[in-house]
Amino acid sequence: MTRLTHLEIESNKLSRIPVAIRNMSSLTHLSFQSNQITKLQCPDFLNLTSLQELNLNSNRISKLKECVFKDLKYLKVLFIERNLLSQLDYTFGTSFPSLVRLNANENYLGLVQKGTFDKMIFLTDLNVTSKSATNVENGVFEGLSILKTLTFSQSFQSGCVFEGLEKLLHFNLFISSDKEMTVSEPMSFNISSLQELTLEVDKNVCIDHALYSLHNMKKLKVFSLSAICCYTPSDSFLETPHLLNLQMTNCAEFSPHPELFQPITELQTLDLSQNNIKSLDFLTGANLTKVQTLILANNKLRIINETVFEALPSLKYLDLSGNPFTCDCSNAGFIEWAVNNKQVQVANGFQYRCSFPLSHDGHFLLLFNVQSCWQDIALLCFLCSSALVLVTLLSSIIYHFMRWQLVYGYYLLLAYLYDSKKRRQGCPHMYDAFVSYNVHDEEWGWRLCLHHRDFQPGKPIIENITDAIYSSRKTLCVISRHYLQSEWCSREIQMASFRLFDEKKDVLILLFLEELSSNQLSPFYRIRKLVRSRTYLSWSQARRNKALFWEKVRTALENGDNPP
Repeated sequence: MTRLTHLEIESNKLSRIPVAIRNMSSLTHLSFQSNQITKLQCPDFLNLTSLQELNLNSNRISKLKECVFKDLKYLKVLFIERNLLSQLDYTFGTSFPSLVRLNANENYLGLVQKGTFDKMIFLTDLNVTSKSATNVENGVFEGLSILKTLTFSQSFQSGCVFEGLEKLLHFNLFISSDKEMTVSEPMSFNISSLQELTLEVDKNVCIDHALYSLHNMKKLKVFSLSAICCYTPSDSFLETPHLLNLQMTNCAEFSPHPELFQPITELQTLDLSQNNIKSLDFLTGANLTKVQTLILANNKLRIINETVFEALPSLKYLDLSGNPFTCDCSNAGFIEWAVNNKQVQVANGFQYRCSFPLSHDGHFLLLFNVQSCWQDIALLCFLCSSALVLVTLLSSIIYHFMRWQLVYGYYLLLAYLYDSKKRRQGCPHMYDAFVSYNVHDEEWGWRLCLHHRDFQPGKPIIENITDAIYSSRKTLCVISRHYLQSEWCSREIQMASFRLFDEKKDVLILLFLEELSSNQLSPFYRIRKLVRSRTYLSWSQARRNKALFWEKVRTALENGDNPP
């Protein structure tokens, strides 16, 4: 087979490399994947000088001798994943000076020594992960100046700094530990060229401060974190303004705050699955206006307020599967939104099941009958509107038929309070009488306590009336047609009559300037009642004997308390 270039002997039961391939110098691609090879001998690849790709995946190889690969000077790709390798030492790199891609994934590496890769100056893709905790010596990545993709696993080292990777674009790091541990110093990823960072932390590792430090990473577009303890300060993404894809999952307790997301205004995909999140309120102020994909699967969301999605105007895909929803009217708005909105695809929405209340456990959320919720709201609106109409009607009726009684009651209360205050102060009377009259009848009377002269300017009228009545021994009401038509005169006689009934003294004098019939007095309930129960003076009847009239007035004024 002098012209054979590709040879694949896979999924057999070979326990060693067959001698038949030696000296097949035309081979460029060779694969023994999924056999039972346990050991490599020095002459196994003798004279395979043209070989560019070698696949030894899924065997039982535990050690790599330097002599095995001495003729593979032009090998560019080596796959040796899923074997039993326990160590990579500094001699390993010297065997592959032309290697571009190395995949040693899923071995049992306990140690990776410094200098292992420093001779692989053409290496662009390196995958070295382990099923056990791997100790890594400082400076292990020195010499990998053109490496672009790195997938690596190691035991957690506090303060670990990754340097010497100036061209790295994609970094996948898996942190493991054989025992539970708590660390406080974060890892620093000071790689300015990095565009994608994936960080997965073993459940045994817990951190009481930020696990990572993303300094000087303005080109970072994808960041993925999976850790049981993921304390994330609000300034974590200040130096990653161009982040497009953010994934933070598997955290035992994660309560995101809006400030955490505000610096990453260009974010398009956000995955916060399996974080025990109970509320989506943080989305309201997070400034995620460009997010198109939002994944919140397997959290503890029970009630969804659909208004939070108004803060995500670009949203097109939403995944809320695996949450313990509540099937009641508190989710009615979200159910309507999920069924009727035409912009957002609610992934597997009709498969969402309820966990609460117990009577609806296992029922489909989007099949919940929301019409009953709207009926309850409609009934409530009907009752409220009916109550409002009823109150309006009662108010109108009371105002129309009882407005004067209400006004009278109000001023009775003011008078009572004023009288109580004056009694406590023991104030003497300043006037013999307060004259309650209309300005059209002013020429009739003598000058006593008159409103245009004795009322204090700037003071509320009702307070002036109250002060005048209670500062006088008597109140003289000069009643005429003009008097009956005056609003303020009506209030004055109401206040004076209250004082009459309150003090049980003869403090009110009624003086009629003209004859008024009962029909004319019938609308004025208070005056008509006083006329029926008290004597009064009539000016129209006393015109022929004015002296006698004024004598009666003087007697009425002097009756009771002595004048001051």
